[in-house]
Order: sequence, then structure tokens, then C-alpha cells
Amino acid sequence: MRMISLAGRRAGVLPVAVLAVLVAGCGTERAGGSAGADRPSRTPVATPSGPVDLPCPGESPTSAPPTTPATTGPAVPPTDHYAENHGFMVPFPLHGRQRCEGLSAVGRVEKALEPLRKRGDFAPESTSGALTRLGYSAGQVRSYQNGSTGVGFLIDAFPLCVEGTMNRDSTKADAFGGYPDHTGCDRPSGGH
Repeated sequence: MRMISLAGRRAGVLPVAVLAVLVAGCGTERAGGSAGADRPSRTPVATPSGPVDLPCPGESPTSAPPTTPATTGPAVPPTDHYAENHGFMVPFPLHGRQRCEGLSAVGRVEKALEPLRKRGDFAPESTSGALTRLGYSAGQVRSYQNGSTGVGFLIDAFPLCVEGTMNRDSTKADAFGGYPDHTGCDRPSGGH
């Protein structure tokens, strides 16, 4: 009985398959025409370069932030790598539903602290008390003296963070989504 070797036949199959593909062609060009001439052309669709933020409840459509990322630094990277080395201290902005939750939290915080500001009560204990009455636990709220006539605060409800200050002139708060390479809302003191 004689055995027929299949290894030689298999080795010859690959070149034949490649040749068949090349002969058939794989483009859409036809003789006497241009590529895709018999089909309607596709209109390119612009894709946003960043998250799209729609207006949140109670916010007018014109007050929504721009949907393109803002550039805060020079177009040319610094030669000393300062921005790169300190990027871990730049908080993440909120987008979408989280942005709306952040705006709502900021409004509640400012409303809760405004009576203290009007009374001139800038004690960190009073600020913490007002913020815990909003439903934040005592472990989530930190307040501290900020100068001789002001108080600073941080609410760590990660991934939603609210930070701000209150003094005789104003109460200001801002919401953000934490920091790179770090869990929690406190500003990291060292990067990687």
C-alpha cells in the first residue's frame, strides 16, 4: 500500500489562494470609471472631540459649557515638563448626568451656607454642621479656617466632589470628579 503525502499538496494551496485573490481584485475601481462612481458619495459626519454636555435642569441652553475641550495652556508643551509633572493635581471635570448632579449639589451647598455668610459665621464647625444637615456624613465633610475672615470646605462624596470657600463677600463652590491616579476628593500631594 502506498501512502500519498498531503504535506506537499497543502503547501501548494496557499500560493494558489493568494493568486486567486490578486486576479479577482479587491478594489472598487472598474475600467472606464472611478472608484464608487455608481454609488452616492458618503457625507462625512463630524464626531465631537470630547463629551457633549446638554443643559441640566434649571440651566438655560446658552449657559451650558462648550462641548470642545478648553485649552488652558500654551499650544507648545513647556520644555520643563511642569504641566506634565503636575497633571495629577488637575481635577477631572464632570460631564453628562454627573455634571448635572454636581451643579445641583453646588446649588444646595451655596444655599445652605448663605445664611451663615450673612450672619458672619465663618467657624469651620458651623460650616460642617450646615453641610452635614444636607445629608452628607461627618466623614465626608471637611472644613477649615481660610484666612482671618473665611472658611474653606470639601465634600468627599467620591466620585462627586464639591469644594469651595465662604467669606464676607461671597460663597463659592465647584463640583469635580476627583483627580488622576487618586481615589477621593482631596488634592494629591505627590504624583507618580
